[in-house]
Amino acid sequence: METFADKVVVITGAGGGLGRAHALEFAKRGAKVVVNDLGGSADGSGQSDMADQVVEEIHQGGGIAIANKASVADRAGAKSIIDDAVAAFGTVDILVNNAGILRDKSFKNMDLDDWDIVIKVHLNGTAYVTHAAWPIMYAKNYGRIILTSSTSGIFGNFGQSNYGAAKMGMVGLMNVLALEGASHNIKVNTLAPAAATRLTNTIPGRDENLDEPDPTRAPHLVTPAVLYMASANAPTGRIFQAGNGRFSLAAIYSNQGVFQGADANYERFLADEADILDLSRAEEGWWRRRTPDA
Repeated sequence: METFADKVVVITGAGGGLGRAHALEFAKRGAKVVVNDLGGSADGSGQSDMADQVVEEIHQGGGIAIANKASVADRAGAKSIIDDAVAAFGTVDILVNNAGILRDKSFKNMDLDDWDIVIKVHLNGTAYVTHAAWPIMYAKNYGRIILTSSTSGIFGNFGQSNYGAAKMGMVGLMNVLALEGASHNIKVNTLAPAAATRLTNTIPGRDENLDEPDPTRAPHLVTPAVLYMASANAPTGRIFQAGNGRFSLAAIYSNQGVFQGADANYERFLADEADILDLSRAEEGWWRRRTPDA
């Protein structure tokens, strides 16, 4: 069984929920963990930052961890997360991009400030922290990067246009980084989790009791997929769905369609409509394999 002994793991948004669960499990398996979280206490008392609380939990269990309280949405702050890892532990082996916020509202009622902040935290923040870690991993020919996406992006969810756009953007980022990192043993994968957390409890209509939670909705039930994506034998360029004790893969498929060449027009498109829309023999990644320059 892989232990992650002495691996340096950076986890953003790790003061609670999914990030905390990931941090505790990595630490239990020997990793040195950077717990990033903006700050604030879990109970609103202001007595102790959540990142500090998680670090203390790790220390009490005999593990090694430090806290970082920078914002991933700030370029300098994002870089400081990786800088702190290098200063404390010498390198970065694994990066789990988990930080996020919600500003849910139907698109027609959404203030564009709510659009901007969600894109900035989720998509830009993920890119900023990953960009800071990338040259370290590239130089040493080893890295494991997990991007936290969502079924809200992959399949859609009413009232989450900003969140869904950011989360599907992560899939595009993964697709490119998996290609660019392949020659240097950098594996990049995406997680689409499902769990009861204080973040998801802000979604209208959600009233999950976090003090007496449904055990099947526990954040730690997502973590096995994260460990797998961070392992030495991890695949790359995959979308893992995890939650409620269930694990599965999502993938993008394409059919071969119809080639009409230089004579293509709307009338011919309509004539071939049935074949163009037929996905019965679609293949994963077919388009990229046959049109590498597209």
